Amino acid sequence: MNCRRSVPILPVKDVRAALRHYKSLGFTADVYEADGTAIYGFLQREGLELHLNLFRELDPQANTSAVYFYVADPDSIYKEWHEANVEGRLDPPEAKSWGMREMAYVDPDGNLLRIGSPLTGPVPQRRRVTP
Repeated sequence: MNCRRSVPILPVKDVRAALRHYKSLGFTADVYEADGTAIYGFLQREGLELHLNLFRELDPQANTSAVYFYVADPDSIYKEWHEANVEGRLDPPEAKSWGMREMAYVDPDGNLLRIGSPLTGPVPQRRRVTP
């Protein structure tokens, strides 16, 4: 396989509103329209990408979409988003038993973004699966 990149696609009830929201989180945003309706969005921030797809019947409480971003410093992102008073649920970074320092953010559409960086040292519970 000659895979060059992967981009998560998240469901949103209103593409324009979601693009505005993610712009407030420091992403650049582009919209794709069909017949004057925003049906798809493109987001970028420091090499990270997300796509947004219109899903009018989305129930944010039942949404199980999730993305993991590996970053250099989740604490600085948390601080930035906390100071921006972003809409949604923002959980502070903490050390996790699986070897990551990790924060979590749930956007207004119920999409979960877990953002972390590796802690130093081995994680004995994590092993490669063999046949």
